[in-house]
Amino acid sequence: MSASLRDHIGAVVRESISVKQRLLEHCVDDIARAGDMLASCARSNGLIMLCGNGGSAADSQHIAAELVVRLRSDVNRRAIKALALTTDSSVLTAGGNDYGYDRVFSRQVEAFGTTGDVLVAITTSGTSKNVVAAVEEAHKRGVQTIGLLGGTGGVLRELCTASVVVPSSVTARIQECHIMIGHIWCEIIEEGITEVRNY
Repeated sequence: MSASLRDHIGAVVRESISVKQRLLEHCVDDIARAGDMLASCARSNGLIMLCGNGGSAADSQHIAAELVVRLRSDVNRRAIKALALTTDSSVLTAGGNDYGYDRVFSRQVEAFGTTGDVLVAITTSGTSKNVVAAVEEAHKRGVQTIGLLGGTGGVLRELCTASVVVPSSVTARIQECHIMIGHIWCEIIEEGITEVRNY
């Protein structure tokens, strides 16, 4: 391995650690508040919906899978109602064709969202038009919203019921924190519905 490559890898790892340190210093309360919202939704058997584009779509699917199946092999609990709005290619392509890409998530919120449910809106910029539209539709239906954001938080920082804004402007570093936060939320939810506290 060349010295320059070793230095580059080290710089990326240190940058990731630095962002997580800032997250620890500034965002723990926001993460906890959102986690409590999600646990309350799960306890009442409400639906947790998730949406985002690109890497955030992948995070939506990842978190939904952890909830429907399980995060930890040593925690036996019931399945949790969770739905990634990013996975049904027929719905996405029909919605994009008939109504435009900006409405591919909001149309699904209209179909599935009811009072007591929660929508997790994942976007590193906080400005993705189709995610913003989904949050706006959620509010019309009494669905609480959580923004999992980065940078300044964009318009969604104030639009969502609760928000976690990763303190970085680098997309990759934001996404690394997003999935870690998602795993923390899954733990909070699992322990919330089993009433077993490991913290």
